[in-house]
Amino acid sequence: MSLVESGTFELNARERPAPGPSEVLVEVSDIGICGSDIHWYEHGRMGDLAVEEPLVLGHESAGTVVEVGADVDGHAVGDRIAIEPGVPCGECEYCWRGTYNLCRDVEFMATPGTDGAFREYIAWPAEYAYGLPDAVSTQEGALCEPISVGIHAVRRADVGMGDSVLVMGAGPIGLLAADVARAAGAADVAVVDVVDSKLDRAVDRGADLAIDAREADVAAAVREAFGTGVDAAIEATGAPPAIESVLDVTRPDGTVVLVGLAPDAEVPVDTFELVRRQVDVRGATGSPTRTRRRYP
Repeated sequence: MSLVESGTFELNARERPAPGPSEVLVEVSDIGICGSDIHWYEHGRMGDLAVEEPLVLGHESAGTVVEVGADVDGHAVGDRIAIEPGVPCGECEYCWRGTYNLCRDVEFMATPGTDGAFREYIAWPAEYAYGLPDAVSTQEGALCEPISVGIHAVRRADVGMGDSVLVMGAGPIGLLAADVARAAGAADVAVVDVVDSKLDRAVDRGADLAIDAREADVAAAVREAFGTGVDAAIEATGAPPAIESVLDVTRPDGTVVLVGLAPDAEVPVDTFELVRRQVDVRGATGSPTRTRRRYP
């Protein structure tokens, strides 16, 4: 299934690909829908990248190896695997530093020039296909990519034992980031959203506080619960009002991590307040090499 322009998909038949010498051929069984897929569908572009030729979306995927290339070791037909969607160049300064998520020449699924996973078969470099333990289903394997984003965001936020954490957005990335924050030692986790079912899910997964931004003053609710603010805030929506909110609710000497994409938005920032409160503002994109070592 290919996106041909904003709001328009087409179904087309393609030949089953043959894996190259260092690739595996994967029969895709499970795939997630990311917020970026929805953005591509609705807008046909992401920042300065635009769909000019039919593009297969989807980058959160898992499946079963059905063929291996001649030079592949470590994978065999029948292996269940999770697919890492980004293949870096391996030669640039960012790759050499281990931050290959910042590689300028990365080939990333579901971006113009590299088809994604909404198809039956994918030929993909074996180095970026990870075997799943028996206890992990392929459905869970498709979550390896989004949870790696959550892990990276929590690490960028320096979440530690006893910290208070606010996650803006209870979509998949936000919920997974909240889970990871708890696993990293956070004592209190608050989640903000505007959809009842998402807030209910956050509570079911262990959030200590669920804030409905439609009805509550988020800053007031956070300060009532946490005093001067939270130690770390993770923004996972990309909505300008949400970005403004996390900058406001973080305590002095706290950290804000921006994960959600707002490629066409302008967000007013009170730099005086950020300096006065000594708030660190960091971006987080994808996941770097040190996360990959734990994948899955």
